[in-house]
Amino acid sequence: METITPSIIYKYFKELNDVQKGQLEQLQSLYTFWNAQINVISRKDIDSLYERHVLHSLAIAKLISFKPKAKILDVGTGGGFPGIPLAILFPETEFHLVDSIGKKIKVVKEVANALGLTNVQASHSRAEQIQGKFDFVISRAVTRLAEFYPWVQHRFKKESVHAFPNGILYLKGGDLTEEIAESKLDAELYPISDFFDEEFFATKYVMYIAG
Repeated sequence: METITPSIIYKYFKELNDVQKGQLEQLQSLYTFWNAQINVISRKDIDSLYERHVLHSLAIAKLISFKPKAKILDVGTGGGFPGIPLAILFPETEFHLVDSIGKKIKVVKEVANALGLTNVQASHSRAEQIQGKFDFVISRAVTRLAEFYPWVQHRFKKESVHAFPNGILYLKGGDLTEEIAESKLDAELYPISDFFDEEFFATKYVMYIAG
């Protein structure tokens, strides 16, 4: 498979500065190195890192621009998605990445450190154990919505300063009708195919739930 380059990101995000481009360009070598030791990305996906992980994460940024000093909690971040790409895009926003698997958080810390991301904090923890309030909780297909929501439902700041009221921004794919019905939550779906033309995104969504 041909390796996808960072140019796929630049096609959709034209305002990136040289620091951000440099950080994005380091991701392939960093994740290739760490993935060989601790499997955080499926082996077949590593050549498609910039499409299936980085650009996918940045779909959230097509819906909302996080403000400076906003606090974002990334639950079940795995190797750092969607948190790391979004932290590159929004360097003045504070990101707290959590995962219950310690070796994955080790990768997150090493990648954030190598990139010089001073706006990233990473914790080996479950979402329910995290203290503090956040503007948004972000995540990528960690579990069904009915199970996910109780973990984070009391984690939102009262005052909203973004275009969307504080809440959850959840990257999910497939037919989500049954899952949303099961959760009894008022979820809005934004097709990622509205933002990016690659076939990979044809059945993927950013799901928004107000906190």
